[in-house]
Amino acid sequence: MAQHASQPRWSVEQAQAWREAHGWLVGANFLPSTAGNQLEMWQAQTFDPETIDRELGMAAAIGMNVMRVYLHDLVFEADRAGLFERMERYLSIADGHGIGTMFVLLDDCWSDEGELGPQPEPIPGVHNSTWLRCPVDRGVERALSDPAVVERMRSYVCGVLDRFRDDRRVVAWDLYNEPINGGRRTWRDAEGGLLRYDSRPMGERAVLAMIHHVFDFAEEVDPVQPATVCLWTNDWVKHPLNRAAAGRSDIPSFHCYADAAGMRHAIETVAEVAPGRPMICSEYLARGQGSMFQDTLPIMKEHGVAAINWGLVAGRSNTIFPWSTWDEPDDQPEPEVWHHDVFRVDGSAYDAVELEVIRSLTGVGAGSGDKS
Repeated sequence: MAQHASQPRWSVEQAQAWREAHGWLVGANFLPSTAGNQLEMWQAQTFDPETIDRELGMAAAIGMNVMRVYLHDLVFEADRAGLFERMERYLSIADGHGIGTMFVLLDDCWSDEGELGPQPEPIPGVHNSTWLRCPVDRGVERALSDPAVVERMRSYVCGVLDRFRDDRRVVAWDLYNEPINGGRRTWRDAEGGLLRYDSRPMGERAVLAMIHHVFDFAEEVDPVQPATVCLWTNDWVKHPLNRAAAGRSDIPSFHCYADAAGMRHAIETVAEVAPGRPMICSEYLARGQGSMFQDTLPIMKEHGVAAINWGLVAGRSNTIFPWSTWDEPDDQPEPEVWHHDVFRVDGSAYDAVELEVIRSLTGVGAGSGDKS
């Protein structure tokens, strides 16, 4: 088995310089409201720069200055030049609004079956019903025994990083989202039929190998931006996957869908395993679980933690509905308590108080023109 490095590519001093250069980053995981998954965002036939421009303008108006955006290897393999052109267009739009971008390359979440072309319609009331793992078809597990899959992932990761390796509009690379997270299990379609999904857990050995692979790929390219893989499981540093992610991330990142006490604990824990380094909370905001802007965003500002909530504008992702709708679909047109997301498509706020909290913490005054 190949020997992998065990240290971050960057020194603590480089990491601190990155934070000083960028200041406090605050933003959202971004998918335009007209896209239900990564393929719909990036395929030529559904790439929507007009919506991207309008919705990033909403974010900039409340002081957001960074977006976390998912890519997918299927688009890269089918149309590398076209994907790069569209990424360039996206980055130009985002930069025009004063927004940097953190791209995500691999992802272990949700559906393991997907293909290019027209995407399925979202299932009403079901959270992220068309979202795709990257790679699909148990690619991470197949890579453990098939060098061709590793080479395919290397081509994708290195290809993207090399193309944008010195692009200052890219603030960071998130190499692998939530390693070993499960896909969907069972849910009911619009007619009430129970659809089953292969819910075998991901293999820990395969996932650990892929974590090291993607960091090795980043070291091979050596981009000017930091690379990270998030800590996200409840046992934090005890889990070997989290230890690997924390041990090799230039800037440690984590996910925390907990209340204020849980956020403080997460920040303290990450600081213990990556002392002296700035950090990124690359997912938070689950209102029904007590993860709220009002309670957690001030804590992240206090500690200088980059804060990226899940979701900007409610749309085809259906992420206003909770995770539980994978098993128990909610047939309401709109839940009383939104799980994620900040704006409606028309630019009005789900909660005007939240916008005032964000504006006050980012230093953007009230009266920015939202229709709430």
